[in-house]
Amino acid sequence: MKHYDLAVIGSGPAGQKGAIQGAKLDKRCCIIEKNPVLGGAGINTGTIPSKALREAVLHLTGANKRALFGENFRSKRDITIGDLTYVAQQVIHNELSVIREQLDRNNVDVIWGAAHFEGPNLLQLQTGDTTEMITADKFLIATGTRPATPMTVPFNDTTIFTSDGLLKLNHMPKSIIIVGGGVIGVEYACMLGAIGVRVILVEGRPALFDFLDREIVEALQYQMRQVGITLRLGEKVARIQEVAATTNHGQHLVEAKLESGKLLQAHCLLYSVGRQGTTKALALENVGLIPDDRERLKVNEHYQTEVGHIYAAGDVIGFPALASTAMEQGRLAVCHAFGVETQSFTDLFPYG
Repeated sequence: MKHYDLAVIGSGPAGQKGAIQGAKLDKRCCIIEKNPVLGGAGINTGTIPSKALREAVLHLTGANKRALFGENFRSKRDITIGDLTYVAQQVIHNELSVIREQLDRNNVDVIWGAAHFEGPNLLQLQTGDTTEMITADKFLIATGTRPATPMTVPFNDTTIFTSDGLLKLNHMPKSIIIVGGGVIGVEYACMLGAIGVRVILVEGRPALFDFLDREIVEALQYQMRQVGITLRLGEKVARIQEVAATTNHGQHLVEAKLESGKLLQAHCLLYSVGRQGTTKALALENVGLIPDDRERLKVNEHYQTEVGHIYAAGDVIGFPALASTAMEQGRLAVCHAFGVETQSFTDLFPYG
């Protein structure tokens, strides 16, 4: 049975930097990943893909050159989903190479498999039909989050999907309903609107982004409407279902009924209302930890849970849930775990 000074569960930004920090303190470290690729949501479904798509949209539409060439300038007339995902995949593969090289260079063991606690210092790892046990003195939980998928929404990954499913589409939809006007919903609404998709954005609050200055929000909402995005603010969705289209036999549309009684229809629907932690599979009850109702962990200022030798960092602890802050949280958690003095995390940081 292998023993480590530090076992990190999850290879997203918090897990990567936490494991590397442990290695730089001359500790024997491993990082455990249940998916077939490193990087977590930050590399594979969230931060990196969405920003790569944004850059692809800016380039292919010519949006960043219109001040010079005029409002009607467009680099590519017919933009396909393949054009966008090709760019994203290139960036993702490059980032994965960087992560793997960093872990190898710092002698961090990468263990593939799903981990759960069997005891305070004991992890069981499941890979296919095989299992193994490892022990560690300290643990860092950095399993991140996934999009919330309530049972009332009939997800099918083709016409009704989350932000993870959007990246797997094999065609460009003509129209889309986006439920949720948070950062993710607005980001994809703006991208899709820029390439000519008819977008309807439904948000329960009377305005977008209550953490921003009102002037910025009003300017954003104006610009969104200018590119053809329909904003349904102060509206909540009561029911989502797939219905037969009145034209184009054999096709289906997605219908969203609002609490106000309005009916919205589009070719597909993106549900982006909140994210859910991913700690249920860790069997935390075996070490005396109880996550909240969204499977997130509570930590102190040192990212230490109620169980002293177990730390948590990144999206799994909630706000601010940014890649940049997660990296720093992972480093600070590991430094505290091994008694290295560091400055605490600042209350002021860039928030995008």
